[in-house]
Amino acid sequence: MKLQIKVDEETGKIVDACFKTFGCGSAIASSSVATEWVKGRQMEEVLSIKNTEIAKHLSLPPVKLHCSMLAEDAIKAAVKDYEAKRAKGNGNSDVFMKTAPLEKAADA
Repeated sequence: MKLQIKVDEETGKIVDACFKTFGCGSAIASSSVATEWVKGRQMEEVLSIKNTEIAKHLSLPPVKLHCSMLAEDAIKAAVKDYEAKRAKGNGNSDVFMKTAPLEKAADA
């Protein structure tokens, strides 16, 4: 799973998000919900999004909970990646990516 976020440097709000997922419908749906839920929210706020909320929203069966875990992990990793790149003073700090391990995404 690959999650991209665009952050307004002045407000700290995520102004856009997109994803790329190769997996089952549950993985794709979880990624889609994650991107919709992070848009317009503060960076600190999105860290509170839990996989159980995504799973409940999508009515995922227990056997597909790992798909919502990938989405939660991708959100947290994208925020961490953004903060790390910002700390380095990267000149192009608008869009950042995070990729979940492919073996996890393939199982989704």
